[in-house]
Amino acid sequence: MSRTRWRDHDWQLIHMEPQSPAMHMALDEVLANEVSAGRRRPTLRVWEWASPAVVIGRFQSLRNEVDAEAARRHGVEVVRRISGGGAMFIEPGNTITYSICAPLSLVEDLSFQESYRQMDEWVIRALADLGIEAWYQPLNDITSAAGKIAGAAQARKPHAVLHHVTMAYDIDATKMLEVLRIGREKLSDKGTASAAKRVDPLRSQTGLPREAVIKRMVDTFRRDHGLSVDALTPDELGQALQLVESKFSTASWTSVVP
Repeated sequence: MSRTRWRDHDWQLIHMEPQSPAMHMALDEVLANEVSAGRRRPTLRVWEWASPAVVIGRFQSLRNEVDAEAARRHGVEVVRRISGGGAMFIEPGNTITYSICAPLSLVEDLSFQESYRQMDEWVIRALADLGIEAWYQPLNDITSAAGKIAGAAQARKPHAVLHHVTMAYDIDATKMLEVLRIGREKLSDKGTASAAKRVDPLRSQTGLPREAVIKRMVDTFRRDHGLSVDALTPDELGQALQLVESKFSTASWTSVVP
């Protein structure tokens, strides 16, 4: 199979009402499976969060990443995603999160580093339109002179790649450092101001509402690659609800790496 280009595909946009953290994990798996099976066209999904969360990577140790007591105290749900990469601290309204479920042919014969770069290029153009000079930082970050803006992760299916990104729009660095152990260790000698610098909010760089940043991103994707508005099918929604119950809200999955 030879590599395809973005414009070779009929891209669909899903941007729905806020969902629970476990539901977001399930939707990523379902949509990636559906694209892989050829039942769904390639899809960009913009996430809205119903509640705070920590999302840990597929292979991360739960106890090494998360202070469980602090997470409970702050009402932060901990979920595990199907892709690798590091932990993400999420509060509704403070992050911009999206997934791309693409045919594997889009990244055919590319190294992992090249595939991350390819999947992030449109966002870097969108940020440039907003006056932010950002660049891809291997392996899975988008960064600027002011600090890290976003982190990406990927999972592969037989015929699809799932690429999802969380961008910091605003951040409660104090709370993040209480809940995430790894952040605390990296930053304990530098204090909270440095934590906010390491993950730099888009709000401070753009001065724009979160919705305006998302609109510019979607408009850029549509301009560069084409994009039609879509919705989940009843079958996709049913599959996702089932996965929430059987997998993503279960302790056995969340603590699969203790």
